[in-house]
Amino acid sequence: MSDAVSLATSIVSMQAVSTRHALSVEMLKQNAQAEQGIVAMLQQSAEQTQATLPAGQGALVDRTA
Repeated sequence: MSDAVSLATSIVSMQAVSTRHALSVEMLKQNAQAEQGIVAMLQQSAEQTQATLPAGQGALVDRTA
């Protein structure tokens, strides 16, 4: 009986670790998507700012960051 309890405890523990890992991966994916959205907004803003500046200005706007 003790072996069965030990095995069950081990299985539950492994499932909990697996669930935590899956949640961490999903959170990282969502964070990456949010950051990509921010980068796109910043790039668009930089392009719009450069488009509204007089000719020859705005060339130093770094859109690669």
